[in-house]
Amino acid sequence: MSNLELLWFVLIGVLFAGFFFLEGFDFGVGMSVQTLAHDEEEKSQLIETIGPVWDGNEVWLITAGGAMFASFPFWYASLFSGYYLILLLILVGLIIRGVSFEFRHHMPAKKAWIWNWTLSLGSLIVPFCFGLLFTSLVKGMPIDANGDMSARFTDYVNLFSVVGGVAVTLLSYLHGLNYISLKTEGAIRLRARNYAQALYWVAYVGLAAFAVLLYFNTDFFEHSPVTTIVFLALMVILTVVANLALYKEKEKTAFIASGLTLVSLVAMLFTGLFPRVMISSVDPKFDILIENASSTPYTLKIMSYVALTILPFVLGYIIWSYYIFRKRIRKTDTAGY
Repeated sequence: MSNLELLWFVLIGVLFAGFFFLEGFDFGVGMSVQTLAHDEEEKSQLIETIGPVWDGNEVWLITAGGAMFASFPFWYASLFSGYYLILLLILVGLIIRGVSFEFRHHMPAKKAWIWNWTLSLGSLIVPFCFGLLFTSLVKGMPIDANGDMSARFTDYVNLFSVVGGVAVTLLSYLHGLNYISLKTEGAIRLRARNYAQALYWVAYVGLAAFAVLLYFNTDFFEHSPVTTIVFLALMVILTVVANLALYKEKEKTAFIASGLTLVSLVAMLFTGLFPRVMISSVDPKFDILIENASSTPYTLKIMSYVALTILPFVLGYIIWSYYIFRKRIRKTDTAGY
């Protein structure tokens, strides 16, 4: 395995981690539109908190997919063909969620509820399906010597993958509640904090269940025991930190901790996969390895130069946009939504 192959494997992991940190709270806010807000003004207040940034946050997913296609085409081909239906559901969720922002604004008030529901459903579908995808992937799928996947329904949907889907959804929802408490003023800010404090007790149980199932359904504790235990412990610690921060009304700390919990989850999955990108449940010799799935050294070299050139400008733009839209949102600020 070359240094460039390792670099791009890590970079794809970083892109997915960035996606879940930034888009995770978007999903949480979207779900909160139907579960937290009490009237249309509060729904608009919630949507306003992510209105300027949600589409930019989705770019992290597009970039991760593009980077996978260019740097690990064999991985991309096996993943996207084998998980075609789940990825289609993710795409549908992203579409109905994306159009709901604009359609809700132009819809008569008495019909706005339709797009409130599409926003919440889309925000629920995407993290749940990603949880299904990643947990079933690390469990292992029926991949043959050619890298082709011939999976049954139970390979995709089983106890472990469903718990993984629920875990990612719950963590995103909590991340969104922390973002709401950080970005809003008024009654909904206090309500978001109270909801999150109650749900963190559910999260503790969920993390314990996920850790147990991870032990019995993957080879992570044999393949990479130290990093697996470290990241699991880090997830628990960060969850406790976020919970305690809410009690002390340190909303920024709670938001950062909940985001880093999602980052730790992605890091644990990628370190557990390494040096593989796909695990075969048929025979370990059919596992797709980083070195076998990558593009040519020349392609990786050119991509590295391009990425290093563009990355500072992209990060600068993201930081600047969040700085510009840093103020808290009140009900009186929602005329456009």
